[in-house]
Parts: sequence; structure tokens; C-alpha cells
Amino acid sequence: MKLVYDDGGRVAAGFKGKTGDCVCRAIAIATDRPYREVYDALWNANHQYASTHRGRVARKIKLGGGRRGTSPRNGIFRQVSRLYLKSLGWKWTPTMRIGQGCKVHLRADELPAGRLIVSVSHHLVAVIDGVIHDTHDCSRDGTRCVYGYFSLPSSTATQPKGKRNAHR
Repeated sequence: MKLVYDDGGRVAAGFKGKTGDCVCRAIAIATDRPYREVYDALWNANHQYASTHRGRVARKIKLGGGRRGTSPRNGIFRQVSRLYLKSLGWKWTPTMRIGQGCKVHLRADELPAGRLIVSVSHHLVAVIDGVIHDTHDCSRDGTRCVYGYFSLPSSTATQPKGKRNAHR
């Protein structure tokens, strides 16, 4: 896949250094929102989740998330990011089920057109019309498996090209 280097506006928002902010970065890029706005919203969503839920994830957020902590800078739990994206009107489309094996790869010809936030192992990446927008090429030469993606229901992103009934 083609790569466009894009930090999502992180540097312009005044942030420095290297970090594990792929969730914040991918959302800022795909939703075309300012990085600081997404960062603050995820920070609030993280704390809201911890105060309104019980369970392992809420406990980890309350306890600081372990060694690195949990924040938009160094990691947001999937449960929190999914709730946030759902509140923005984005829809989750799974492309892989447990025990099924990889059906869709991070390749332009296997993903739908439109603005997507794609979930791969330990990473979220913005893909816009078949082009990766990120700080590095995470496609592993088109072999990286896609777990699913977020898209706006009004966009053209419906199902992966060439895999029309692969995950039903």
C-alpha cells in the first residue's frame, strides 16, 4: 500500500517525542479532527469509562494501567476507543472471527474505499481510499491481517473488495 506520512497534527498541537499514540493519531486523521480535540476527548472517555464500568479494564485504568499507564499518549483500551468512535457515528465491521484465520489483509484491493480506521495487531491505522496515513508503513508488505475497521455508515466503506461474503 502507498504510505502518506501523517502524524495527525500531533507536532502542530505541541506534543514532542516518540510515543504509542496510534489510537489518537488514527482517529484524528480519519475523522479530520484536530489532534488536541481527539486527545482530550479520549482522555475524558478513558476516565468516564473507569468511573462507570466495573471489570478488568476499568480497574486497570483506575490503577494507572500498569507499567506505562493508560492515556491517549501511550495506549487506550479497545473498549474505550470503540465507545468513543460509536459516539461519533462510526460503525465497526469485523473481518476476522476467532479460529477463522485471516481473510482480509492491509492492502488497498482488500479494503473498501473511503475513510477507515483499521485495526491490526497492536495498532490502529487510518486508511483513506486505499492509502495508509501514518508515521510508518505498518502493512508488512500487504501481509498484515486486518481484524476489522471503523467507517462512517454514510461512506462508501461497506465490505472488503473481493471478499463480499467472507466474514458472514
